[in-house]
Amino acid sequence: MVSIGIDLGGTNIKIALVDKKKGFIATSSIPTRAELGKENIFDSLAEEVKDLIDTENVRPMGIGMGVPGMVGLDRRTVKNPPNLPGWDIVNVAKEMEKRVGISCIIENDANLAALGSARYGVASDIDSFIMVTLGTGVGGGIIFQNKIYKGTTGSAGELGHVIINYHGPMSHSNTRGGIEAYLGQRFLSRYAADIIRQHPKNALYKEFSTDFDLLEPVDLSRAANNGNKLAIDILQSSGEKLGYAIVNYIHILDIRKIVVSGGVAKAGKWLFEPARKTAHEYLMPPFREGFDIIYESLGNEAAMLGAASLAFEELS
Repeated sequence: MVSIGIDLGGTNIKIALVDKKKGFIATSSIPTRAELGKENIFDSLAEEVKDLIDTENVRPMGIGMGVPGMVGLDRRTVKNPPNLPGWDIVNVAKEMEKRVGISCIIENDANLAALGSARYGVASDIDSFIMVTLGTGVGGGIIFQNKIYKGTTGSAGELGHVIINYHGPMSHSNTRGGIEAYLGQRFLSRYAADIIRQHPKNALYKEFSTDFDLLEPVDLSRAANNGNKLAIDILQSSGEKLGYAIVNYIHILDIRKIVVSGGVAKAGKWLFEPARKTAHEYLMPPFREGFDIIYESLGNEAAMLGAASLAFEELS
């Protein structure tokens, strides 16, 4: 059985043909070019999907598609997706079906990253877990008893907007101090640059002082691996804040396995060890049993695999 998995991002759209048992058959990617409007996005995407089907000479049973923003319980409509100007309430499934002639189902992209991990990744033997995606922003998905938990309207799992400090920095949350403001890529880089500017003798200052906009979390990880104490301290501070957020997630949901993915998560032990220590310290004792933080290495592939899995499970 073969389906199509699509991950619609603000910069690029990734498409995959996926075999239910074997995984990826073929993949492709096109620029989103969101500034040209949603009709252009759907037209370009439909053309790419048709080309991929023709090239591989297969007939997919359905299309699963991950989109940013809040997806309704019908899994056809998204509301006000970020980084897609001109989108308010859009029936994405209908737009794809009329162009490609294949049944389509959609879901929030972070939810599908969680589902991809559950079906093909590190969480394949865990029936309930919370996924935290540390990318440009911070997203999340909740898998409860092997299914995506969507809440009452479909919008559950906006984990990046959990507030840990009302007087903290701004992000895309409606108030200050959301966890995204500390661990989203652009926000972590901004915080790190502010700290590094105060240490002109540090190697990171010498490397980026002419243009701190070039500083990314991967540079902090590299410096930490090379023994740079300031980089280690910055990542440790961010990891501690992740730990505080995890305490909130676990106390509310009573799900003790935390799966972390995304570019920022590649910092590995520099983030995870302080997060694990902080969470263990502040979790109420009964919630510590079974607690763990696990790294998902699938990266962006998880969302495509999750999208294809959703098609297998809901459209077959």
